[in-house]
Amino acid sequence: MKDVVYLDYAATTPVDPRVAELLRTLNDPDGNFANPSAVHIAGRRAAAIVESATAEIARMLNCDPRGLVYTSGATESDNLAIAGAARFRAHRGRHLITMPTEHKAVVDTFKALEREGFDVTWLTPESNGLLDITRLEDAIRDDTQLVSIMHVNNETGMIQDIARIGAICRDRDALFHVDAAQSAGKLPIDLANLPVDLLSLTAHKMYGPKGIGALYIADRPGCHVEPLLFGGGQQRRIRPGTLPVPLIAAFGLAASLARAQMAEDERHVAALGDRLWRGIRGVDGVTLNGDEQHRWPGILNVSIHDVEGESLMLALEPVCVATGSACNSQNQEPSYVLRALGRDDLLAQSAIRFSFGRMTTVEDIATAVEAYRAGVKRLRRLAPERAA
Repeated sequence: MKDVVYLDYAATTPVDPRVAELLRTLNDPDGNFANPSAVHIAGRRAAAIVESATAEIARMLNCDPRGLVYTSGATESDNLAIAGAARFRAHRGRHLITMPTEHKAVVDTFKALEREGFDVTWLTPESNGLLDITRLEDAIRDDTQLVSIMHVNNETGMIQDIARIGAICRDRDALFHVDAAQSAGKLPIDLANLPVDLLSLTAHKMYGPKGIGALYIADRPGCHVEPLLFGGGQQRRIRPGTLPVPLIAAFGLAASLARAQMAEDERHVAALGDRLWRGIRGVDGVTLNGDEQHRWPGILNVSIHDVEGESLMLALEPVCVATGSACNSQNQEPSYVLRALGRDDLLAQSAIRFSFGRMTTVEDIATAVEAYRAGVKRLRRLAPERAA
């Protein structure tokens, strides 16, 4: 990766060197590879590692460690939360609410539930990506059992008011699920005081390894999920299977580091984002997707007239960016998120998502600005009839 400028942190982050070293140590033959379910001394030591890591993740979220269930990542956590809660509460009602701008792991789970006979209301956002709270209030019915709204959008970086949304859900006795894959470890999340019932997160978006995530389940009446997997008694039978001790330990350290330097990390990405936007906003035809007031500064999504996004993305290399979310990168269709914001197909297809973080440098941003300006100019020169 030394020969590229990596600006695709919303897809995945590099593993922090301190986390990588812990992983290496635990994966050595002399490390603790025991099954934490075993009752012998090695198993008990492995269980202690898991307990310590869980405590660190709980500190980051300010929640009870007993509310955390480990999964393979945020996709599984989203599936478990949404399908699990909907099926558990189906006897109460079958109405669910979400937004079409959610991550595919959420959108596709709700579509699967629709095929099972659940009634889903899809709340269209405002043009800046934010949810109109009054529309949510009007949409909740007596049979509404679950509302799922993400914290930070993975394509635009827009931040939803989860405290206000959660309060409405709590008042109407509907569970509230939050996909926090893009915000956990980056923005303060206080689950002891937020009215959030279910929250998904993953390690690889916060400088930890891939393959490990978690679902927080609040300890309150009516808040439970039906399991998706079966086969053992681990994790209260909610998500059975042998726990990956090295991955969990690495997740715990990543959470501890994120909590310690959250403010510093945010100042860093805010300065970089401001520098990037100032460098490209003067390019003719550039449009910011979202707005500057309610956006996580580590994501900058821009469209541009008369330039096709896939071609521009390739023209920017060795700067690594995205034309949409990583989960949808094989699909050549315009971003479904941007279309839901009212962008036409041409503008949506021209979008480039820059995302950056802890290891990004000022030099990286300068390279990206130069590459973007040059790439747009070159592509327009090659297709003058489109720019006319």
